[in-house]
Amino acid sequence: MNTTRIRESRQFGLKTELIILATVSLAPYLFMVVTSLKSNQQFAESFWQISFPLHFENYGTAWNQIATYLINTIIVATLSIAVILAIASISGFVLARYRFLGKGFIYGAVLVLMMVPSLAKLIPLFILMKDLGLLNTYVVLVIPYTAGGLVLGTILIRNFVEGIPQSLFDAARIDGASGARMYRSLMLPLSLPVLGTIALLIVTEVWNDYFWPLLAISNNDLRTVSVGLQFFQGQNFTDYGPLMAGYLLASL
Repeated sequence: MNTTRIRESRQFGLKTELIILATVSLAPYLFMVVTSLKSNQQFAESFWQISFPLHFENYGTAWNQIATYLINTIIVATLSIAVILAIASISGFVLARYRFLGKGFIYGAVLVLMMVPSLAKLIPLFILMKDLGLLNTYVVLVIPYTAGGLVLGTILIRNFVEGIPQSLFDAARIDGASGARMYRSLMLPLSLPVLGTIALLIVTEVWNDYFWPLLAISNNDLRTVSVGLQFFQGQNFTDYGPLMAGYLLASL
């Protein structure tokens, strides 16, 4: 009985801690939802409470402001993911399953690139993009994300493919499968989990990145959602309902 009571008290304490943690974590989102349905007068009169009537039109106002930013972010993320997965899957497969002179050096160079801080290449990258005339284009956003994502993608895919039993590739080779056929019919289907992980990491990086789009894009029609929301905040610094609705739509 004493053991059961001790176990139940521990479980109660653990659940209480988790509930408090979840409440604290979700409090900003709850405040954002409540505020997104208020007018400025309701926001001033009742800061935390729900006020009626609910102003759902705030979402229409916010959508008209941030729709372009969301579309731009989706385009950049989609292009970056497509290029990264195409190149990283091939390079990771080759580094994992082929033997050639300089293989260790190439993989070591890829690992070294992981150690380069992003801020160290910011100014040279900006000057390069400026000299190439790529500022205020989708390309100036896709190239850095692709270059950075290829490093991580190649490492993850190479390590994942090395974990696939060699006997599967040997059997495919005995059946007459070429390297391209093994890549297409064997490696890609088995690597869907790591490919999905890479895609998730890239879309998160593109969605959250603020400094590079702010530096490379000055055309409002090409801004991504992280930068666009800051300008949206400046345009609506007293209109809290549409402002919070915009943040909620971007979060979703």
